[in-house]
Amino acid sequence: MDFALSDEQNDFVDAIRDFCDRECGTQDQRERLTDGYREHHSFDLYGQMAELGWLGVTIPEEYGGSGGSMLDACLFMEETSRGLAPIGGYATTLIVAGATQRFGSEEQKAEILGGIAGGSVEAIAMTEPEAGSDVGALSCSATAVDGGFVLNGQKVFCSNAHISDHILVVCRTTRGENKHEGMTMIWVPRDVDGMEVVPIETMGGRETNHLYFTDCAAPAEAVLGEVDQGWMQLMAGLNVERLILAATMLGIAQRAFDDVLLYVKERRQFGRPIGSFQALQHRLADLATDLEAARLMTRWVATLTDEDPDRMLPQQASMVKLFVTEVAKRTTLEGMQLMGGYGYSSEYDMERLVRASLVSTIYGGTSEIQRNIIAKTLGL
Repeated sequence: MDFALSDEQNDFVDAIRDFCDRECGTQDQRERLTDGYREHHSFDLYGQMAELGWLGVTIPEEYGGSGGSMLDACLFMEETSRGLAPIGGYATTLIVAGATQRFGSEEQKAEILGGIAGGSVEAIAMTEPEAGSDVGALSCSATAVDGGFVLNGQKVFCSNAHISDHILVVCRTTRGENKHEGMTMIWVPRDVDGMEVVPIETMGGRETNHLYFTDCAAPAEAVLGEVDQGWMQLMAGLNVERLILAATMLGIAQRAFDDVLLYVKERRQFGRPIGSFQALQHRLADLATDLEAARLMTRWVATLTDEDPDRMLPQQASMVKLFVTEVAKRTTLEGMQLMGGYGYSSEYDMERLVRASLVSTIYGGTSEIQRNIIAKTLGL
């Protein structure tokens, strides 16, 4: 299996790296773009990327994109994360783009996909206070009325809802014996009457939200795909969602490794660089090995996805999400340890990389859930 990048892909990576070095390569630039690191998304930077055609990398040309592959998107996410580009809205946007391409009407594709290629941010709402890992337990309802639906209920930990153009809400439209039946995906504009968006303060700043629905009206044409088929539609996209999260965390892990490697080469104690001590060398050698394995696994799953976008990859997708996010967490925590007090200080980026990595083993399905899925595919 050949994982070598094409000349075009190598040029793409170089262009992203140059852009990040130029536009957000210093802490002063990143602090300005993120309101002192409180906001995780810069529309200014995002707009520049839209003009370059990067945001529509996986979107078909007829909707304003470039018709690229999932591997191309993974390269984009890895490099922008490695370059610390504050475009936190892209991951959920790409998840929504995939769902729209698979199940959207022509009108929805033109509006949503065209908007994404032009720089819009989109969000998807699944988790509820009593429905986290067990998505089938969700209860936020969408009651059918003449001409559409009325939504009532609550969602929580909805990433990017406060900066999105639309929120794709997974609702309960029918309740039966099978909890996985009777779900529907419904588009809701962010400024719609009857929906309140309340940001949640987190270790990583403002990135996720509570959503409260009170008699929130949605027209029939706001349904994505088919009524009561939301669970199957979710399952069709979760494989790609996990790949997206892995590619993003791969870049975070690589940045943490790059930073700590530079630090141990320059930092001197006991009369020599601390990187000359074998204890540190071995830890860095293990991290470098883990990173290469994580990169190969990410590109492997991306290649499998590109070979057949409709193929379900429960084992491989769970493996890549599990392995890469755990590597990212391990790399950033080791980076902080090797940098000592400076790794804990906001003077360096490491403490922010730690915070970014910790949540990655929770969202998109916890590491424990990924292990459950992998075990099930093994017949256990």
